[in-house]
Amino acid sequence: MTSSRRHHLKSLMLQIAAGMLEAEVAEAQAEKERYMEENCPALSLPGSMQELQDLCKKLHQSIDKVDEERYDMESKVSKTNKEIDELKIKVIDLKGKFQKPVLKKVRMSADAMLQALLGSKHKVNMDLRANLKQVKKEVKEEEKEVKNDWRKNIEDKAGMDGRKKMFESEA
Repeated sequence: MTSSRRHHLKSLMLQIAAGMLEAEVAEAQAEKERYMEENCPALSLPGSMQELQDLCKKLHQSIDKVDEERYDMESKVSKTNKEIDELKIKVIDLKGKFQKPVLKKVRMSADAMLQALLGSKHKVNMDLRANLKQVKKEVKEEEKEVKNDWRKNIEDKAGMDGRKKMFESEA
């Protein structure tokens, strides 16, 4: 299809769409006028005070009726909106594209964890400290003496007297 032919068809489609939009607007206006004629007759103002009061009472009654209808419509709309939101949530849940909630950290002993996993039938005791031997630490006196001897040797060797003793002991 050539570009001029495509351009011509596009302009024809736009003209048809514009005509349809104008017809739709005119139809909506005619519908509005027809509704207003049915529900709101022409206002004729009476001359006496009593007739004016009766007209006001009728107008108040019609206002109350319309207000009740408006309230009912609003409640229906809000109810359907809630249902739509719930259905959207269900659809999201069914798709599986939802965020997993952050899980709380639970402190559990090893015994409780095994009991939860294996059930109450299996009893496993994880008290590892009960199986350990008790060992007492004994400080050996020999190690203390060695440290003291070493320090005494250094102090003895310090100064000229210590060096003299070193050379004398080697010779």
